[in-house]
Amino acid sequence: QVQLVESGGGLVQAGDSLRLSCVMSGPHFPTFTMAWFRQAPGQQREPVASIIWNGESTFYADSVKGRFTISRNNAENTIFLQMNSLSPEDTAIYYCARDREPYTRRTNYLDAAMYYYWGRGTQVTVSA
Repeated sequence: QVQLVESGGGLVQAGDSLRLSCVMSGPHFPTFTMAWFRQAPGQQREPVASIIWNGESTFYADSVKGRFTISRNNAENTIFLQMNSLSPEDTAIYYCARDREPYTRRTNYLDAAMYYYWGRGTQVTVSA
């Protein structure tokens, strides 16, 4: 049984930083691409960042490039999202997700359709 549990969200001010974590229970974590998505109130879910199974490649949405960094610790079945220079536009529920298949190669690692397991999310609120 695969479970993803996010943590680290909270209420911060514009310009602050937060670090989100997502722990996966279940086997073979080091073989799966992982990702972060977010959904703001009244808006569709959007991709934030992804990291391939061995951590050698990362991908970011344009809106977060240069501010957010995704990383992983395969020994601890955990991925992270370091978020700097936060703005009110970053307010959303942040979800982590796991790829459907191990060792995949994709043309678009930010496509939600490639992710099968999802966490319940952690709320990030940024005040002006």
